[in-house]
This record gives sequence, C-alpha cells and structure tokens, in this order.
Amino acid sequence: MNAPLASVLFVCVHNAGRSQMAAGFLRHLAGDRVEVRSAGSVPGDRINPSAVEAMAEAGIDITGRKPTVLTTEAVRASDYVITMGCGDACPVFPGRNYLDWTLEDPAGKGVEAVRPIRDEIRIRVEALIAEIDAAREA
Repeated sequence: MNAPLASVLFVCVHNAGRSQMAAGFLRHLAGDRVEVRSAGSVPGDRINPSAVEAMAEAGIDITGRKPTVLTTEAVRASDYVITMGCGDACPVFPGRNYLDWTLEDPAGKGVEAVRPIRDEIRIRVEALIAEIDAAREA
C-alpha cells in the first residue's frame, strides 16, 4: 500500500459532532489516500446521537467512534489541522496547514437541525480532498 497523501486532524471542543462528521466523510470519500484523526479540547463522553443519525442517512456509520482528547502529538503528526470552534486550544507548529471552519455546533440539536451542518461539512471535506490532490500533483 502507498503512504497516504496527507494526514488530517479535525478538532472541535467535544469531538462529538462536527469533527466526527468531518472525519467520517473524509474516511468515506478519500479512503486510504488520507490519514484521518479527530480530537477535542474537552472531549465529550459519547458521539452526538443526532450526528450519528444524520451521518447514517448519508450512508456513513460513525457509531463506533469515541471522543478523543486533543494532544500535541496528534497536531504534530498532521499535515492539515482543521479547527471547528476550539479557538486557541490548538497548539501551532510550523509547516502545518491550519484551517478554521466556522460551523454551527450540533450539540443539543435534533437531527433536522444537524442535517444542514452535515451537508456543509461534506462540501468542505470534498473541497479539502481536491486541495490535497492538487497539492500532491503540483
């Protein structure tokens, strides 16, 4: 197997909604081409059930995922660090691509409110994959 084209770390506060949905889409759409991680600055105790349901509607199962604490090592090991509302809790290292995606927090919302967030995340993940592919071809 070839080495992944890039490694991506998605970070949000609880690692229970937005970052888990983004990681699910990236795993699903990029397969083995991209190494995927997600973490939270203050991880929750479980994945948001509305996020799980919204992703299941898109054909992606994230039920087996667990919120993970953000570590310096995870940031250092990633080519792309994408934050979703964790602010300055994320350590910064030279040579990493940092992106901040302003997305509504799905915490406490029903699946109807999470669907548009899910759809926006998918659009951004597709654009990220195109960016990674273009960078490797350059």
